[in-house]
Amino acid sequence: MEKYHLDRDLKIFYVTASSFPEGIPAAYDQLTTLVPLNKDRILYGVSRPETGPIIYRAGLEELYEGEAEKYGCESLILKKGTYISSILKDYMKAPQLIGCEFRDLLDTPGLDPQGYCVEVYLSDVEVRCMVKLES
Repeated sequence: MEKYHLDRDLKIFYVTASSFPEGIPAAYDQLTTLVPLNKDRILYGVSRPETGPIIYRAGLEELYEGEAEKYGCESLILKKGTYISSILKDYMKAPQLIGCEFRDLLDTPGLDPQGYCVEVYLSDVEVRCMVKLES
């Protein structure tokens, strides 16, 4: 685990999974059907429990003002600041390890109670898992 500093707020627009974790692949399929992807776009997974079960959102950073609305998507802000994080390699070989990694990260003292569990898909083989620390 390491600290990772997000130097600016990120506006993420998203598709909400119908269930967690079963609905995650369909949410990404729906998102990538709506928005043409290229090698420069980074996929995000953003989740946290909200009044009960975990709500999972498959998202992209908004590249220009109004992009979320163009695609009919809701959006959220990932707040700048310090996150506890780790990078998983070859995550597609065992995607369940992402959940295991978040369980470890969530044991870190001083987490922001309003923060999200954030997956940043750096490439086809690497994902950064991160959770915001209190300011």
